[in-house]
Amino acid sequence: MLSLNISRYSKPSAYRVSELPKPCLTNSKDVIIKVYAAGINPIDVKRAAGALKLAVEDPFPYKIGYDCSGIITETGRDVKKFNIGDAVYVKLPEISRGSCSEFVRCLEEHIALKPPCLSFEEAASIPLAAMTAHQALRLYRGDLSGKTVFVPAGLSGTGLFACQLAKHVFRAGKVITTVSTAKIPKLKKLLGENTVDEVIDYTKFDPRDVIEHGTVDFLFDTAGLAMELLCLMRPGSSRIVSVSTMPSGNQLQDSPLMDLAHRPTVPFAFRMGLNLLDQIRKVRAHRYETEYSYLFLESTGKDLDELKQYIEDGRLRTVIGTIADIRDTEAVRKACDVIYSGRGGLGKLVIRVCTSAQSFQG
Repeated sequence: MLSLNISRYSKPSAYRVSELPKPCLTNSKDVIIKVYAAGINPIDVKRAAGALKLAVEDPFPYKIGYDCSGIITETGRDVKKFNIGDAVYVKLPEISRGSCSEFVRCLEEHIALKPPCLSFEEAASIPLAAMTAHQALRLYRGDLSGKTVFVPAGLSGTGLFACQLAKHVFRAGKVITTVSTAKIPKLKKLLGENTVDEVIDYTKFDPRDVIEHGTVDFLFDTAGLAMELLCLMRPGSSRIVSVSTMPSGNQLQDSPLMDLAHRPTVPFAFRMGLNLLDQIRKVRAHRYETEYSYLFLESTGKDLDELKQYIEDGRLRTVIGTIADIRDTEAVRKACDVIYSGRGGLGKLVIRVCTSAQSFQG
């Protein structure tokens, strides 16, 4: 089968599309999915570049991608939820990583039926980023209804879902975000007229000079700015959840990223170093009477079922910025490089794997 992969840790310029063995059923609750489209997230390109190579020893060839949508072609004997021919979407667990491939294997517990109203490309753009935003917002201690939520980078892959979920699912009273000058006119059209209440042009203004200090109840840190924005947090009841700093060493060891056949162990010195840095961030946050934590996504089909309902209710939509065909290696490399650099991207990058996907809506 065709698969986007690397032979060593590499930047997108070295990505290759080559023939790799097709996965087969190994567990009675496994399914095989014929992939029609795959979504690319920052974690995909960062991992491929070796962001965690000091902690995790990855086998090569390293297959790229976690998000995909497609059609189930095989099921294990104990699979109950799905049938051959079902259209599904999924964020693959680490042991199944490689969504930019013609076929993937995954346990049924991670999978959900694709929202029928979405194309395969649209569905593939959702799982990791939307589940991350959803799980982050659930970490607020209490009810976010009527509260102020700040989501930097509101048109980033994760930020666009966080803004919508905060307003339309968690009923935040005020949603604030940042975008560049060119993206401001696009915000309402892409996310909906009543999603974002305050937009800050980060190329012209520092959010700390615009947002009243001590008024933000929840900060979803999508840009690694958690410590810089502590002054904005409401003392005593606020929370910061970050997906852009670093986890503690203990978190990393217990995370889904370590769910590999060879059961990797984070080196002791590296783990202690990460623990120390995480503790420093927590102490700094405590001085502002706010709570800080790093989030590792837990992939579940149940969460995807919830998101499917929000999509069908009109409370959640996706934004696709670029679609590249897996057979056009150079286009895939260029598109992935935009994600890797973190500059200039809009919405989600999707790799079309099956060229007939757009004609089948599930």
